[in-house]
Order: sequence, then structure tokens, then C-alpha cells
Amino acid sequence: MFVLASINFPPIGELLNWKTIFFGGSALAFNKIGLITLAAAVITIVLFVLAGRGAKLIPTGLQNVIEYGVDFVTNLIVLEAMGPEGMAWVPWLVGMFFFILFSNLFEVIPFIQMPATARTSVTIPLALISYVTFVVVGIKRQGFGKYLKTSLVPKGVPVALLPLLIPLEFLSTFIVRPFALAIRLFGNMLAGHLLLVTFAILSEALFVKSILLVALPLPFAMLVLVTGYEIFVSALQAFIFTTLTAVYIGEAMAGDH
Repeated sequence: MFVLASINFPPIGELLNWKTIFFGGSALAFNKIGLITLAAAVITIVLFVLAGRGAKLIPTGLQNVIEYGVDFVTNLIVLEAMGPEGMAWVPWLVGMFFFILFSNLFEVIPFIQMPATARTSVTIPLALISYVTFVVVGIKRQGFGKYLKTSLVPKGVPVALLPLLIPLEFLSTFIVRPFALAIRLFGNMLAGHLLLVTFAILSEALFVKSILLVALPLPFAMLVLVTGYEIFVSALQAFIFTTLTAVYIGEAMAGDH
């Protein structure tokens, strides 16, 4: 008990609220989250520009890594969720995957140690972009009336059940989907961030307590394990978000329910 009492865990507000860097007190206020988000976008663009510059028939180095990433998204996301017709969406979905991945990975970068996606100010716009995209695609491909029908009226359902099912389908498709996209990504990344902070603070506190050095390997080992796990979660969450987006766009294109 005396060990825990001597450890000062920062309030959660200190972990999530960052001082303004530029344009403080205005709608254009720019803080650490904005900087990380911008960095993730720039890194994504720069990597693809560098990989595409002087591309060789037999890829090596960075080109090889980027092509592997493109193949991963193409084969395991686009073709699986959308079929061959979804190939036109490969550039957009590849960009989304890598942007989210890099935004997540800042969680384990020393001296930064914060995923941009642990804030809803990042995940909500991403979810809204996906939402607007699949709705616009559905309307464009099927027409407004048919798109609403295929989205709200399940095939083969008795007419008597439609008054009950239509409101549920509306909530599921047009409200729950974007909400779930945003909250799933935000919740997983925030939870991982808090875990890393917890074990980092424990390791630091035990390190400065000489009598407790015997206990240091346990929290430090957990910090290392959680860091590796969060790298995996960062990739997994980017994969899940991009896959769900591809599924929703594919459904809108096909008109199947």
C-alpha cells in the first residue's frame, strides 16, 4: 500500500489535454494532436513519393516495403471486401490505412508517446469521411430511392415486420456505423495509451526507490510487452477501420443487403 501511495499518477486530463502551439484561443488552435496528425499525413505522402520516384521493375528498399503494403491492402481488404470492382478504391484505401497506422504508431515513439487517434477530434472526422463516402457512392450507383430501399428493407422479410425493422436498419446503417467507427478506434488507442503510461510511471517510481529495485523488472517487463502489443494493435486498428470502410462502400456499390 505504501508503494502505491508514493506514486503520483497524473490526472487523465494531463494525458489528453495539450497546450496550444499556435493560434491559441481561436477556432484554428493547433496543439500536439494537430502536429501528430499533420506529421502522419506528411509521412504517408513522403514515403509514397519517395517509393514511386525512380521505381524499378524489381523493387528494393523502400519501394519494396511500400509495394508490400499496397499488396496487403489490395488483397486482404479491397479484394476480400469489395471484389475486383473495388480496385478503383485501392489508392484511397491505401492512403487511409497508412495514415491511421502512422497516427497510431506515434504512441510508441519516444518523447511523443501519444496516438493522434486517442482523441475523437481525429477519429470522428475519419468516420464522417467514410460515412459520407459510402452514402454518396450508394446514391450515385443506385439512385436515392433505391439506395434507401436496399439499405433499410432487408430481403425476404415479411411486410408485417417492416415497421419494426426499418427504424432499426436506419439506426444501424446511418447512425451506429459512423459512431462505431469513431469510438472503436478512439477507445482502443486510448486504452493502450493509458496502459503504457501506467507501466511507465510504475517503472520510473520503482527505479528511484532503491529498496524497491527488486520489483522493477516486473513493471518494466510489462511496459516492454505492452509496447509490443500496442504496435500490433496500431496495425490491427488501421486494418479494421479500413476494412469496415471498404465493406460499407462495397455494399453501397452492390446494393446488396
